[in-house]
Amino acid sequence: MTDKYQSRNSERDNLIGESACFLETLEHISQVAPLDKPVLVVGERGTGKELIAARLHYLSSRWDQPFITMNCAAINENLLETDLFGHESGSFTGAGKKHIGRFERADHGTLFLDELANSSSLVQEKLLRVIEYGEYERVGGTKTLKTDVRLICATNEDLPYLAEQGQFRHDLLDRLAFDVITIPPLRARQEDIPMLSEYFALNMTRELKREYFAGFSPRAFSQLSEYSWPGNIRELKNVIERNVYRTNEDEIISSINFNPFTSPWRLTGNINGKENIIKQVDNTNTESEESSISEVSAISTIKFPIDLKTASQDYEISLIKSALKESQFNQKKTAELLELTYHQLRGYLKKYQLLD
Repeated sequence: MTDKYQSRNSERDNLIGESACFLETLEHISQVAPLDKPVLVVGERGTGKELIAARLHYLSSRWDQPFITMNCAAINENLLETDLFGHESGSFTGAGKKHIGRFERADHGTLFLDELANSSSLVQEKLLRVIEYGEYERVGGTKTLKTDVRLICATNEDLPYLAEQGQFRHDLLDRLAFDVITIPPLRARQEDIPMLSEYFALNMTRELKREYFAGFSPRAFSQLSEYSWPGNIRELKNVIERNVYRTNEDEIISSINFNPFTSPWRLTGNINGKENIIKQVDNTNTESEESSISEVSAISTIKFPIDLKTASQDYEISLIKSALKESQFNQKKTAELLELTYHQLRGYLKKYQLLD
């Protein structure tokens, strides 16, 4: 492959992982990619179906031709047909000029259709004809157009079940399913979570123009591994990026905030939202009354104004010294007491000049 291929592929292909099921999926992709056949990609939301489609395209002989994508669920059913196949001028109200559809734009390349289960029976019928004969007409047109497009479709639905229920064409499913790539969910790839988390964290660090990423504590990694990840990799990316930007540059992420809606004032209903907010705040105050009194007492002993950064550093130094004393200056045990890795502790010791 040429440098042009490697450049375009590196921009799109961020498929990362070393788990056995993930590597098997990558091997499956490599086997089917060179074949000029339709492929069906199946996976839960957030598993990276478009990344899989892009990899199939850039590993094929069509890699230097257009890679056109379309989310069928994001387009009104009435417009889906014209968006796919185009329309002639005056074919319907508002069609002031000819529109080139995605099949025409993807000629000699690859067309990726996501959420295919949302397409109408008419669109499914036209797709079947394109796959079988490479022919279609624009909406409102009479001229038969030829196209040379490799079709890759994706869904998070059980298409065989929908076909049994009469909601999806059996014959189209047969044509699309020359081969089916089923993406494993993130919960089945436990060993990939730390690697993906570091990757997203470093990318967010660069986006924030910070010099370095301090890392995750063992407790944070444990939380990431124990979580079920219903939104898969997309959810993991959002969680990591949110936790990175909410943490100071030199601060290790010690605990993971999974839900951005978490708040003592969170709305719990659409009708009596205001009443619910008040109720939650009252509950929160009742449950944390003793804690609040303790916090007020501690704050009252502080003399303001205060340099927050210096005070925070002094507090960290005090904690580290106490942990060192508790562990009899055994750095490995000290790291465990502070829920840090050994290398993270060494970084703190160096930062605060606490090394012997």
